[in-house]
Amino acid sequence: MNVLGLDTATTGCSVAVWSAGGIVAHRFEEMERGQAERLNPMIGEVMAESGLAFGDLETIAVTVGPGAFTGLRIGLAAARAIGLAAPAAVVGISTFAALARAVPEGEAAGRTLLVAVNGKRRDVFSQIFDAQRRPVGAPGTLDPGMVPGALPAGPLLIAGDGGPALRVALADCAEAGDGAGARIRFSSAMGPPDAAQVAASGAESLTGRPLSADLPPRPLYIRPPDALLPAAGARP
Repeated sequence: MNVLGLDTATTGCSVAVWSAGGIVAHRFEEMERGQAERLNPMIGEVMAESGLAFGDLETIAVTVGPGAFTGLRIGLAAARAIGLAAPAAVVGISTFAALARAVPEGEAAGRTLLVAVNGKRRDVFSQIFDAQRRPVGAPGTLDPGMVPGALPAGPLLIAGDGGPALRVALADCAEAGDGAGARIRFSSAMGPPDAAQVAASGAESLTGRPLSADLPPRPLYIRPPDALLPAAGARP
């Protein structure tokens, strides 16, 4: 199976090709902005490196959120265009699922996994996963000012680029004598999503044994976006 994975959802830009059971070409760059300029060149680079033609692709997998309004649309537009031209199926992968896949199995063993995505405000987006990195419950928001009381009970591992905000909040609790940080660990996977995990999730969807369900290729918002598209007929 041949899968192209794309991610521009948060503070990264990455592209990966999955073929013959693994990642055969990959590019990743961290960036706050500029994904629109880098994504297409990256796609060309990984496709050339993989030795595949676009017509060889079976699936285009792309992160659908939560994430930045503009970033999500950059990745989705590219995925839809390639899907039409190839032609290939286009599947959405949540930012949470991509980040959960990046957590090493040894870190998650015996612990509930909380994946936190930087919401660019006071709160973070979050979703709970089990030790096998399968989602448990719906995503939502988490106010760092409410930890540790808002966190799940028992051994907990926190991953994702929203983790640093929770680390600071827990450090403040420990300094105040709360002691809740003793049961909580932080994953080594604390950066933005990576298209390598997105492509792997897309490959799993073809086997019928995905870690998490595919989503439609449209933005997934946990709260209304700060930016809005202009109404039909309105001047930009």
